[in-house]
Amino acid sequence: MTIQFTALPTDDVRALQRGGPDAYGHTPERKISDGDGVPCRHCLSNIAAGDVYLILAYRPFPNLQPYAETGPIFLHAEGCERAVGTGEPPEILESPDYIVRGYGSDDRIVYGSGGVIPTEAIAARAETLFKREDIAYVHVRSARNNCYQCRIERV
Repeated sequence: MTIQFTALPTDDVRALQRGGPDAYGHTPERKISDGDGVPCRHCLSNIAAGDVYLILAYRPFPNLQPYAETGPIFLHAEGCERAVGTGEPPEILESPDYIVRGYGSDDRIVYGSGGVIPTEAIAARAETLFKREDIAYVHVRSARNNCYQCRIERV
């Protein structure tokens, strides 16, 4: 099986970069990066020191429901190219471990699928989860703050 690490959709990101409302209806905040731990969820690269970025509430689910977690993410304030999905973990995954959790086609957590996984084992864990028919996609989230990082899909 082949997997793909997937960034946020460009249309959603461009709307936010133009000042569109975040998941809570607020205008994204503008900050200047110190270059340390500011990962853009669109290009899946770290935002360089001195670059302007957005901080906003994001909900990576199509509809409100009990499992539709909303939390803070960062994006480049100016347009950046969407990361090309590959089977390799993106640059932004530089912590020692992450929460890796499966979701069903109903966009709800599949119980028993989540765990804190060493970064170098994320791809293998996703491959294992996708052997289950009840897993439609996988989220990678911060193990310390539960922030959404990216999605993993079957290819």
